[in-house]
Amino acid sequence: MRKRRGMCVIWPIYFDATVSRELRRVRKDLAIPSPTLEELCRAVEKLGLRYEVVKDAAHPVRHWEKTGYLFVEKAFPKGELLRRIAKALRSVRKTRKKKLK
Repeated sequence: MRKRRGMCVIWPIYFDATVSRELRRVRKDLAIPSPTLEELCRAVEKLGLRYEVVKDAAHPVRHWEKTGYLFVEKAFPKGELLRRIAKALRSVRKTRKKKLK
């Protein structure tokens, strides 16, 4: 994984309600089950932040799962950024469910 100045690495697992708090970086009430990289991209776009997608990369703890990750513009401290993305991600998931009905 390469570093980018002024960017944060954001993995989908940070928002996954099905994993332990050790891997998840947001509270369970903000998390969603099995978020995808595509949903994460839409949530970051919704916040108006710049980002870069890195596909086919695996989180070090789950090396068998190639979920990919994002480099996201560090507009806020990382904890605040994760909370804002989590709220936007929940909104994206709700919108997607409504379209499927």
